[in-house]
Amino acid sequence: MTNDLFSPTSLGSLELPNRMVMAPMSRSRAIEGGIPSQLMVEHYGHRATAGLIISESAPVSQQGVGYPNTPGIFTPEQAAGWLRVMNSVRSQGGRMFAQLQHCGRISHPSYQEEGALPVAPSAQKPSGFAFTASGYKEFETPRQLEVSEIADVVGQFHHAAKNAHDAGFDGVEVHGANGYLIDQFLRDGTNRRTDGYGGTAEKRVRFLQEILDAVMNVYPAERIGLKLSPENSFNDMSDSSPQVNFEKIVAAIAGRGLGYLHVTEASMDIGGHIEGAPRVMDYNRLRALFRGTYIANNGYSKDRAETAIQAGYADLVAFGVPFLANPDLVRRFRDGLPLNTIDKSTFYIGGEMGYNDYPFASADLPSAA
Repeated sequence: MTNDLFSPTSLGSLELPNRMVMAPMSRSRAIEGGIPSQLMVEHYGHRATAGLIISESAPVSQQGVGYPNTPGIFTPEQAAGWLRVMNSVRSQGGRMFAQLQHCGRISHPSYQEEGALPVAPSAQKPSGFAFTASGYKEFETPRQLEVSEIADVVGQFHHAAKNAHDAGFDGVEVHGANGYLIDQFLRDGTNRRTDGYGGTAEKRVRFLQEILDAVMNVYPAERIGLKLSPENSFNDMSDSSPQVNFEKIVAAIAGRGLGYLHVTEASMDIGGHIEGAPRVMDYNRLRALFRGTYIANNGYSKDRAETAIQAGYADLVAFGVPFLANPDLVRRFRDGLPLNTIDKSTFYIGGEMGYNDYPFASADLPSAA
């Protein structure tokens, strides 16, 4: 039987009713203290028909925060807020993973305790501006993490995974993509270290390996996903040879039995993706190296996603903005219903507008033939 977007599948012992993933999307709707808000409880609950929801990035510590009003997962109050989100999703029959993030150099002293510098694998200042509570400010040159400090950062991921478990998440996704701390270690454009955490791809992946070890002390491997973005230039990222280096990186983690590999293919913009962005890499080779469940991401339309699933290229396909603007995206895709118009100007403004006010399809809309 040929699979399609709407055929059920499994992720280890977790049964998914369809192959549509709600991609992680930061939308700055948390309340003071980085606590998930009632808006978020409603937002995720409304989208529970997705085969799998991956939460927006949840910083694993205050050091890892890089944006205003993002929901953390490092305090008891934050974990309690996420539990309310999970109760909403579960009440609608949904499944959800928490995305664990550390922004690294894509932060600003205004987020750090006592105004400290952000940390990074190397003291490489990113171009551009940090999005702070008081507006855009030029990035600072980060402080290089000492080897003796790395275990503490790894411990932040372990602590966050425990909080995610306590909050009832079905699993966690380790955010190794989009120019944040793990990605900064993985790519040679940002990792200039000459110790055991830098130099070759095999050494640059060590930080990620240690984080995966720590998270696997909380969740079984099948309930842990990893997100990568080998050729994404977002957040001033680069790599001298992404195909070669990321084949080595994927090969290094492939034997762990992780639940899935989630890949942002090609590059993206701050709005979430670049439709039809050129793909320089051969992602089939990463998929073949990983062997397990592969989630394709970045600008997939319904038709392109169907083609990827039916061809066996992807097991699941992640949709970002379409899920933001269409809480019932699964039904709309399945029944051929029109999609809501997206208003990008409301992505990060906070509040109900552009977040929970996108309507469900009317029950009397005709289905496609």
